Amino acid sequence: MVQSSRSKRQIFVAVFSTCIGAFLAAFALEVFLLPNHIIDGGIVGISILSSELFGEQLLYPLVIILNIPFVYLAYKNIAKTFVIQMMVAVLFFAFFGTWISESGLTFFSPYRGELLEIVVIGGLVLGLGVGLIIRSGGCLDGTEILGLLINKRYGITVGNVVLAANVVIFAMAGLIFDDWHPPIQSLITFFIVVKIMDMVIVGLDEMKAVTIISQKPKEISSVLLHEMGIGLTVIYGRGGYSGEDREILYLIAERLQLSEIKTMVHNIDHEAVIAIENLHEVASSNMRRISSKV
Repeated sequence: MVQSSRSKRQIFVAVFSTCIGAFLAAFALEVFLLPNHIIDGGIVGISILSSELFGEQLLYPLVIILNIPFVYLAYKNIAKTFVIQMMVAVLFFAFFGTWISESGLTFFSPYRGELLEIVVIGGLVLGLGVGLIIRSGGCLDGTEILGLLINKRYGITVGNVVLAANVVIFAMAGLIFDDWHPPIQSLITFFIVVKIMDMVIVGLDEMKAVTIISQKPKEISSVLLHEMGIGLTVIYGRGGYSGEDREILYLIAERLQLSEIKTMVHNIDHEAVIAIENLHEVASSNMRRISSKV
C-alpha cells in the first residue's frame, strides 16, 4: 500500500511539474520570443517557420502533428512512461500556447524592450520550462529523441545532433524572414536555454568525482572522514610499474570543497596524485549527504 501511495504521488508531482514547465515554455515563446521574431529550435522551430508560411493559427496544431512520428519512435525504442510524459508535455504546451496567444494576451502583453533583455529573460524562462519537463521524465521536442537514436547507432552525442538540427532550422529562418538577425538572436537564446536546462535538470550544486593516489592513504582518509566530514570509498589497486598493492581513495565532493581537499592532501603527501572529474548527475535518495554514502 505504501508503494502504491508513493507511486501515485510521484505521478502527480511529475504531471504537475510538466504542467508548470509547459506553461513557462509557452509563456516565454508567446510573450518574449515570437513577438520579437526570435524562434525556438527543434520541432517547435519548424512549426513556427511553417506557421509563418501557411498561417499563424497552425502553430500549435503543427507542434502536435510533427511530434507524432517521434512519439512513435520513442514508443518503439524508449520507455513507455517517457512516451506518456512527452504526450502530456506537448498537449499542455499546445493548450497554454493557444490560450496565451488567443485570449491570454489580455493578461500577458508581448514584451517590448532591449534585445538583451528579451534574449536573456526569454531564454531563462524557456530553459526553466523545458528543464522542468525533462526533469519530470518527459520531452517537448522530437529532435532529442532523434539524437538519442543517432547516438545509439553512430555514437554522435545527443547535444551535437540537436545543435546541428537547430543550426539548420535557424538558417531556414534567415531565408524565410529575409533577415539574418533573428536567426543569430535565436542561436544566442538557444545557448542560454541549454545552460538553464542543465541547471534545472542537474541542480545548482556542481558535484565532482575525486580520485586520490597517495603513499599515505590512511592519513588522508582519516582527515577527510573525521575533520572534513567527507565520506569516501577505498579501492584496492596495484601500481602498474612497481607492482605494489595500494589503496586508492574515491570520493564525491562539491566544487567549493575542492580547494580545501587539494590543500589538505598535499600537506600530508606533496607527491599525491589528485584526479578530478565532472559529474553530470549523482542520484541518491538524500543528495545533501551523498558524500557520506560513498
